[in-house]
Amino acid sequence: MSGFPGRAKSVRGGFVLVDPDTGQPVKTIPFQFNPDTLTRTLQPQGIGSEPGDRLEALRLKGPPHETMKFEAEFDAADAADKHPDGLHPVLAALELSMYPNVAQLREEDAQAGRGTLEIAPVEAPLTVLVLGPKRVVPVRIADFSVTEEAFDQALAPIRAKVSIGVRVLTVDDLGYRHKGGLLYLAHQSQKERFAHPVDSALGTLGVSSI
Repeated sequence: MSGFPGRAKSVRGGFVLVDPDTGQPVKTIPFQFNPDTLTRTLQPQGIGSEPGDRLEALRLKGPPHETMKFEAEFDAADAADKHPDGLHPVLAALELSMYPNVAQLREEDAQAGRGTLEIAPVEAPLTVLVLGPKRVVPVRIADFSVTEEAFDQALAPIRAKVSIGVRVLTVDDLGYRHKGGLLYLAHQSQKERFAHPVDSALGTLGVSSI
């Protein structure tokens, strides 16, 4: 489909996997088609949990818990020559962001074989959701569901819909100096810049004072 003359090319959303030690991107997974809808839910972190707690009613412990849900669609049906394995590669790339790699699993087994009493859980790459240059958010994938809708002769999926739910990671989760914590602070700073010009006189709401 051709775009309108003069219209800027639309950007593609996707995930970036970042090395937790170096802070460098290790893999970029773009969406073939940007989501049509995005559902976001915010749960404030208040201190006062009981009605009538006057001392704590307005206090906040930190940023709200935020979740996002969306669907990403992929289609290799019209370009089979470019995708000999169908959608296996892109689906595997998305799914493996939730897996420890084989080397890490073997190292855990080796440590157990050596009698190591405490085996630390492996650290996965930081997952960053990119929805345009002004919404770059560190997240953890919480829900992931794939519907494979069509297949080639080798039963490789060639059309799929991926339903994804993520939880935004904040400085409460990652700290202030972690790469993800810095990305979160930049994300919230951008949100504050968006909100700054939104202000009107009280009369707009039909009142003269509060």
